[in-house]
Amino acid sequence: MLKRRSRRRRPSRHSKLRSWWLLWRAPTLLVVVSAAWWFLYRPYAHEQGWVPVSDDFALCGEAWSGADGCVVDGDTLVLGNGRDRRRIRLLGFDAPELNGACAAEAERARQARTALHQWLSRGPFEWNGDADPPRDQYGRELREVRRVLPDGSREYVGRVLIERNLASENGWDAVKVDWCR
Repeated sequence: MLKRRSRRRRPSRHSKLRSWWLLWRAPTLLVVVSAAWWFLYRPYAHEQGWVPVSDDFALCGEAWSGADGCVVDGDTLVLGNGRDRRRIRLLGFDAPELNGACAAEAERARQARTALHQWLSRGPFEWNGDADPPRDQYGRELREVRRVLPDGSREYVGRVLIERNLASENGWDAVKVDWCR
């Protein structure tokens, strides 16, 4: 009698697929979980959307032909001329008004405008809002402005003006400042 050779059975397509899935299940699951975490949590999301700015600013009302924009008051800027003109309201603080309720407020507003101009003139800074920032009821772009210092810390223009008593905090819990006192 002849001995029959046993042939190895060839794995079916289904078993190949199952073994592939078992082999790649953990790395695939890791990639899916990592991607979900990245898109839901977005680490450093508070750092996204900051745009570097190196424009030159003059004081509005003076000759600013060489500048890219001008400082209107302690919390408002203008960029460009004509149709390309953009008005920008800086966030995080509220400066006194140039046409304020009294002479003391108007003087403090001029000081705030000068301080903002000097801060902007110190060099490049950045503002948030990307290319399409939110706008207020007057159509002004709403942007927060900061400068990254050599040590990596951040200096916000609003904090600087508030510390110099040239602006007040704004927001839900902010106390309204009477600039005429």
